[in-house]
Amino acid sequence: MSNKAIYVQAGGGYDKVVVGTCEAPAPAAGEISVRLYASSLNYHDFAVVSGMWGPSEARIPMADGAGEVVAVGAGVSEFAVGDAVVSTFFPDWVDGEPNVEGFARVPGDGIDGYARETVTAPATAFTRAPKGWSHAEAATLTTAGLTAWRALIEDGRLKAGDTVLVQGTGGVSVFALQFAKMLGATVIATSSSDEKLERMQALGADHLINYRRDAQWGATARQLTGGRGVDHVIEVGGPDTLAQSMDAARVGGHVSVIGILTGVTGQLAVVPALIKQLRLQGVLVGSRRQQQDMVRAIDANGMRPMLDRHFDLDGICDAFRYQETNQHFGKIVLDY
Repeated sequence: MSNKAIYVQAGGGYDKVVVGTCEAPAPAAGEISVRLYASSLNYHDFAVVSGMWGPSEARIPMADGAGEVVAVGAGVSEFAVGDAVVSTFFPDWVDGEPNVEGFARVPGDGIDGYARETVTAPATAFTRAPKGWSHAEAATLTTAGLTAWRALIEDGRLKAGDTVLVQGTGGVSVFALQFAKMLGATVIATSSSDEKLERMQALGADHLINYRRDAQWGATARQLTGGRGVDHVIEVGGPDTLAQSMDAARVGGHVSVIGILTGVTGQLAVVPALIKQLRLQGVLVGSRRQQQDMVRAIDANGMRPMLDRHFDLDGICDAFRYQETNQHFGKIVLDY
């Protein structure tokens, strides 16, 4: 069956985004076919589509995809026709320690992604979506949701009473706030926008710091903990914010190195990391089992994601241009 798809031609760039078609064959053994209805935007998707890290050949973009199972191949017992599902970032990393390097098998980058109407893929490329969530809501989990979950719960072993610092108000940081409050943690939120900080406070943030007015926000965060320092930092800025994140952290603290919003290279002050015995942990999304754990926790807790603006699939370039303005709070989604 042929169905609509968006392609980014080799090298990437908005002028190289075209509408085409792709095949969605009947599922073979171990596979399912999914009618996709939504995706959500992430910085990694932006890098591919905008040409920052453009593909070497024509590629269907978007790592996040949510929809409904429309056919099931032989031997698949986990899913049935009609199930609501959401994609996994690493289809081959099912469980256990990290066993993938880079993006060679990531949908929307090394392999075709979910900017299309229907896809046939191994059943391990999807998990169940949270109960009662719309497809647009579910599509926020694959990259941003799971990154925050792994950083705090899997790697950080977050527990009630811990203090978490989140940077900005993008998808990962908002999810980190929500998961931290779900587990009874104290959250310090940072942003350059007072309006966005108020929205973080409405979601449960306990302390607010405008980093545009407070260049030494790391020290301020530490003071908010009585001088002890925060237990976990969701570090999405990159080279230009890492020093402040380390300043904010407690002795033996956990800094999840996630984003590159300020660049991909920079100088690392090693001494603070040494004398504070910090754990700097690179986080590249997570495994399928971790995603299943996250979905179960969401089902038990009843939380809902923060959606910003919706765009049609044909408006994918407009959606990324909007992402570039940094006006959004939470997740930008594509509906199709």
